[in-house]
Amino acid sequence: MGTTMTLCASHAPGMDRDANGELGTRFREGVAKARKAVATFDPELVVLFGGDHRRAFAQVAPTFAVAQTASLLPEGTIPAEDLNVPSELARELAHALVAAEFDIAVCRGVALDHAFGQPLHHYLPQDTGAQIIPIPVNCASPPLATATRTIAFGRAVGEFFANVDKRILFIGTGGLSHSPPSLEDDRHDKTEEERRAQIQAGFEAASKKIKPDWDTRFLDALSRWDEAELVRMTDRATEDAGVGANEVRTWLAAGAAGGGVPVAPLAYEPVETWITGMGVAVSTAA
Repeated sequence: MGTTMTLCASHAPGMDRDANGELGTRFREGVAKARKAVATFDPELVVLFGGDHRRAFAQVAPTFAVAQTASLLPEGTIPAEDLNVPSELARELAHALVAAEFDIAVCRGVALDHAFGQPLHHYLPQDTGAQIIPIPVNCASPPLATATRTIAFGRAVGEFFANVDKRILFIGTGGLSHSPPSLEDDRHDKTEEERRAQIQAGFEAASKKIKPDWDTRFLDALSRWDEAELVRMTDRATEDAGVGANEVRTWLAAGAAGGGVPVAPLAYEPVETWITGMGVAVSTAA
């Protein structure tokens, strides 16, 4: 049996555009602490639960998926690159999840955006030898999985990896409160130019939609792994914290995979210029 660590963190393209690090200083301090904790843990395998912004999954959006081969889209400071996915292990995971009655999709050659690229570049050493298994979770194209189902899915992933003798880092990426203009409608055929124009036009309104009270309550529930409260808040995320808050489903999946132990916040900061309530939390388990 191996050991595990859980990391939950917000992502925001604006963070990478702020090349001088002038904004989100409290959050960046938390990122530095999390990066140090990850380096100390030295993961051999990263299981990354991430959302999709209707790029990889525009016409067809699986509720849950496992990538057997994958790459990162070039975006901001993130270069295009192939991910080091252990395809055979990912295939075994997919079979185990279907046997556990999760009707997942299997992805090959899928190109993933900053939801996956940012956590890999922000929290792992550049020279990491860790293998990566991306697990896309639909957080953008309703109908979405319920919070209870998402936790059960994460728990099933964790049960599979309980038999893998490696140091395993589970990452959940997205949230907290935010409402990206490009996701506030149901269009799935936007060009990148249309997407950027929509975000620019709705930026000022989106910057005022951060909900710090909601974010701090969610982080508090995460710090106690109060499953009932996490479920209640996640199932009402759209109404209470914006369409982007649905991405906390990835946090629930990662936390459940890591054993459902408390995941302690390292930092929280609402950053209007990034239109997002930014949080980062970590936990370790035996």
